[in-house]
This record gives sequence, C-alpha cells and structure tokens, in this order.
Amino acid sequence: MSNELNFEGWSCPLPLRDHPTVILGHGGGGQLSAELIKHLFLPAFGNPALDQLGDSTVLQLAGGRVAVSTDSFVVRPLFFPGGNIGELAVNGTVNDLAMSGARPLYLTAGFIIEEGLPLAQLGVIVESMAAAARSAGVQLVAGDTKVVDRGHGDGVFINTAGLGLIPAGVEIGPRRARPGDVILLSGTLGDHGMAIMSVREGLQFETAIVSDTAALNGLVQDLLQAAPDVHVLRDPTRGGLAASLNEIAAASGVGMALEERLIPVEPAVQSACELLGLDPLYVANEGKLVAIVPAEQAEAALAALRAHPLGRRAARIGRVMAEHPGLVTTRTGIGGTRVVDMAIGEQLPRIC
Repeated sequence: MSNELNFEGWSCPLPLRDHPTVILGHGGGGQLSAELIKHLFLPAFGNPALDQLGDSTVLQLAGGRVAVSTDSFVVRPLFFPGGNIGELAVNGTVNDLAMSGARPLYLTAGFIIEEGLPLAQLGVIVESMAAAARSAGVQLVAGDTKVVDRGHGDGVFINTAGLGLIPAGVEIGPRRARPGDVILLSGTLGDHGMAIMSVREGLQFETAIVSDTAALNGLVQDLLQAAPDVHVLRDPTRGGLAASLNEIAAASGVGMALEERLIPVEPAVQSACELLGLDPLYVANEGKLVAIVPAEQAEAALAALRAHPLGRRAARIGRVMAEHPGLVTTRTGIGGTRVVDMAIGEQLPRIC
C-alpha cells in the first residue's frame, strides 16, 4: 500500500496544494486553518453536530441540551506574565462551553509530558489548574498521562474536554447574527498574545503586559440575565477578533461594520503591536468575549458587562448589516474604511 496521499480524493484540494506539508499557519485560526478543516477534516468526520463549527457543540439529550468542547494547549513558554499553561487550559475550555450559553460542569485533561520536565514545574501547573477549576466551579473528572522522549514534547502539552448544561430558552450560535444587531466587546484586545510575545522577544515597557486569561462563565451568566436574547457569543482566541467576526459573518450571511476608535486596546499592547508590526484585531485573547445582541437589548447587555469585574472596559464596537454579506469592515481613526479580512496563517504561533 502506498504512503502517498491522493489529493484528488479530497473535497476541494486546490487551497491545500500550495502546502503539501503541515505548516504553523494551519494551526493559527486563519484562512489556512479554515481550509484544513473544510477540505480535510469535515469531509472525513462531518455530521450535523460537528457542522455547527462553534466554540462548543450543542447536543440534544434526553434530559436536555449539553455543550461539549475539546481543546489542546501548546503555549510557549509554559509560564508567562499573568498565568501558565495549566490555568490557561482550564479557562480556555470553560470559555468555549460558556460561548454556547452553557453552565460548565466537568472537564477532562490529558497530559503529554516531555522527559526531563522538572517535577516542581509540573506541580505548579497542576496546582494552577486545580485553582482555576475551583474558581470556575468545574470539576476535573477524568484524565490521562503520557511521557515522550526528551526533545519531543517541549515541556508539556495539555488536552482538555469539557461538558456543560444549556438552560432552557438559550439559543446562541454563529449562524444567529442578524442585520441591525449590535457588536459588543467585553474589554481590551491583545493582552494575552502580547504578554506571550513580550517574554519571547524580551520586550520591556513602562507598564507590564499581563495575560487576560480568565474564566468567562460568570460574565456570560450576568449578560444573559440582562439580555436573554443574545444571538452570538465568541471568545476571540487564535486569529483574534478579526477571525471571530469573519467566521460569524460567513456563517450568518451578514456584513459587519466596526468603529476602530471604539475598540479598547491598552497603550502598552498598542506599542508592542506597532513595534512588531502587528494589528491588535488579529492578536489572541484568553479572557474576552464578543457578543452580538439585538439592538433593543444592547444597552442592558453593555451595562451588565461593565458591572462585572471582567467586563469593566466593555464597549460597543460596531453593528451587523445586510450589506456586503460575509465581509467585515472598520472605519479607521482618520475616517477611512478598510476591510478586516481573515489572516492567511499564523501571526503568533504557540500562544495557547
């Protein structure tokens, strides 16, 4: 049997022909990631549940609806300003469940550990995971541990899965954005990605850049109490706000118009982005959410976000429209308009 893969058997091989091997960009949350999913994974595994393509999948069971999610964490370095890979793994999976409006309940964790990792470091990571789980109100109920040869694991990788219950009446998904909806952002962009890069590049600023990693399930519950008809929630991790909004616009068949001057960015993060030639709209976040809500509930939703400690910098940043479906634009600070496209590949590899 030949080991050569027949591209002609794939759903639409052309976008993948230019990259016959996997590159870092395939994991970056941009166009290359989307092509890999669309043309390789979905044809192989596609089913109505998987085709939802949300942060978590909503399943109808006999006792009600549950949200299920899985994620893997390969961040480098393992420890960064504001957190480490352990709490990041818990918070990231809790947030994926919360973006369906679910109440996260249970997690699993798989550890791929490199031979030679100091046990003291592993202990700190595990204790951080336990503290994050307690803070989020979830339990780790199953796990697995594997050890790989020295030089083949970069310290430790963590895979998590999560399960949560969705309350009756909550209908949130990437296909529910409607013209006239308002786009809200819960806080400043780019904190996590720039915290990672500041360590990697040895950058120093007058104000330290700290990761925003946090569990957002409490913030989501407060939001839903104030605005029960939230249409879409998304935590803009890999690919940043730009990728999240492009995915939602494509899924819902709508256009989106942002106001750049209304999007909050910390001065130190803005400076770091300018130094590295990056756009904060494309930088990953681990403790922020974007909410798309009906116009009549926008003020109540914004007030609820700002009343929560994790949403004090929440802002109304744009609107959903029928024009230019599938396209995201922003009005710049000088009054022009530019397209906010999805990035091709990976600006910042290994940030989650």
